[in-house]
Amino acid sequence: MTLIKPRKSGSAVPGSRPFRVLVLGLNYFPEQTGIAPYTSALARGLQARGMQIDVFSAHPHYPEWKIHPGFGVWTKHDTVDGVAVRRLRHYVPAQPSGVKRLISEISFGLRLAFSRWGTPDVVVMVSPALFASAIATLRIRLGWRKPAVNVWLQDIYSLGITETGMGGGLVARIITWVEKKTLNAAAGVVVIHSRFADYVSDKLGVDADRVEVVRNWTHLDAAPVAHLPAIRIAHGWAADETVVLHAGNMGVKQGLENVVNAARLADEHQLPLRFVLLGNGSQRDELRDLSSGVERLDFIDSLEDAGFQGALSAADILLVNEKPGVSEMAVPSKLTSYFNAGRPVLAATDLTGITAGEIEAAQAGLVVEAGDAQALVDAAMRLAGDSVSAAELGANGLRYRHEVLGEDAAIDRYASWLRRLAAESSRTHAAR
Repeated sequence: MTLIKPRKSGSAVPGSRPFRVLVLGLNYFPEQTGIAPYTSALARGLQARGMQIDVFSAHPHYPEWKIHPGFGVWTKHDTVDGVAVRRLRHYVPAQPSGVKRLISEISFGLRLAFSRWGTPDVVVMVSPALFASAIATLRIRLGWRKPAVNVWLQDIYSLGITETGMGGGLVARIITWVEKKTLNAAAGVVVIHSRFADYVSDKLGVDADRVEVVRNWTHLDAAPVAHLPAIRIAHGWAADETVVLHAGNMGVKQGLENVVNAARLADEHQLPLRFVLLGNGSQRDELRDLSSGVERLDFIDSLEDAGFQGALSAADILLVNEKPGVSEMAVPSKLTSYFNAGRPVLAATDLTGITAGEIEAAQAGLVVEAGDAQALVDAAMRLAGDSVSAAELGANGLRYRHEVLGEDAAIDRYASWLRRLAAESSRTHAAR
């Protein structure tokens, strides 16, 4: 997805020192999914508002977990839309689970710890990666320069370990301790949903006054006008079948074996449904093996911006699928792209979780219980048989995208928050 585009201008007062922000995050443009589009847009937007932005990131590797061609040297200096980006080589495991994922984050954190940061007014740490952020926080605490620290919490690690079942009690306690210490050491924490804010305050002990909610925005422009029948033909989708498309990462959290099972049910009953998994991720090969012999399931590699938006617009239903038990740990970033496409959303997720609440708030789709392949098939057939309701749900999502998920308003809010943190930090140091 192309992220390089102009935004509203802004500049510091002539002759004054620019307000300096250092952004530390694993993922950045040209990665197209997950957190990278938001980190890239935030850096670009803050720069356009008169701040001097420096980014320290890893080489692009997500969601394939393989460093992209043209990248991979020890340190690479880039400029992306006027923003200085320093890319640091770190350990990228082919199968990012358990200890390997931890080592990957720690290796990035150590690269950050031994890099020259300059003199930022504020350091924005993007989590994930939690352990890299913890190491960077330790560096600041041990150093003589004390910039204000803001953690941008995209996922909640302690909840993730519990909800995905990837760690036992001891692991969960250690991760919760690290997350609690890291967030409480920060001057401020930005979260992407009000329910995140409640958890951070109630369970992790962060003062509510130090927590700000800034919603993730739609990072795509309005969906371009395209010849949808031609797109469907190009992907091999028949005009008389209902295409149910899941876009984005294929990881443990998504629990996409449920979609394989749904496609198998559609085969058994000869239903006019086609399930599509678009993207990449650590579980893709396993899902391919699991779907051997399933006719009503397609895999599509990650697409560039226009192709991605075209595929979303040409599909009939856009799917969110989450592993049973995943409820509060994350807000799927794909929802903003789905709403932008104006197609009805179907979510197989916890009925009381954040994803279900977001779809209900937008009135943009149907929700069924996570892991219930039959319920997923039944809901898809319901939408397929009621084109009027499907169109209304898609229109509701598009309206929600414009009214609630605007980029400029979100970055304005973030910029004001960072200036407030820096001002409060300066007053605190001056009083000592």
